Amino acid sequence: MDNRLKTCKSKQREIVTTLVLSIIVVLVTIVILKAMGRPWIANSGIVKLWHGEVVSSENSQHLSDWYSFTHIAHGFLFFFILWLISKKIKLFRKFSIAFVVAVALESIWEIVENTDFVIHRYREATIALDYFGDSIVNSTADIFFMSLGFVLASRLPVIASLLVVVALELMLAFVIRDNLALNILMLIYPIQAVKEWQLG
Repeated sequence: MDNRLKTCKSKQREIVTTLVLSIIVVLVTIVILKAMGRPWIANSGIVKLWHGEVVSSENSQHLSDWYSFTHIAHGFLFFFILWLISKKIKLFRKFSIAFVVAVALESIWEIVENTDFVIHRYREATIALDYFGDSIVNSTADIFFMSLGFVLASRLPVIASLLVVVALELMLAFVIRDNLALNILMLIYPIQAVKEWQLG
């Protein structure tokens, strides 16, 4: 009984520590984004639960939009990458450590994504013609969506994880003619034919 109690308390401490460290990472990210001049919310002064218009200056300004699904895919991707790394670095086999690292990676991406260079790159090379960067509310929500994907990846079998990611990518390609794979492709190596297809 004592051993079970100790194990339970140890797991509780681990969960609390993981959450606290993750929250600290997010708070530091918020401070950096604010220092970069990112707005807290959309210029409209409204915070929507969902914004479904892709070609819009309010895209990536609210709590969720079509691109939130790409951040869920980030979580699956980070889990897979850290799982591969854990074969060499055993420290990452511990879920709590891997989770905090994933939150840090997503936070770094949110900062990089909101630099002038990447914003201009999005506007020039992708269909995000009215993209002016994320609001802090949106960036914070994106980190949450990544976390959701990461937790799902840790619970689902490999095949199920692959099917979820493929389903997300296909759904986004069908609905908005964009997804994580196309986003990366167009940022790194823009293809005019793809851009024309995306613009419909």
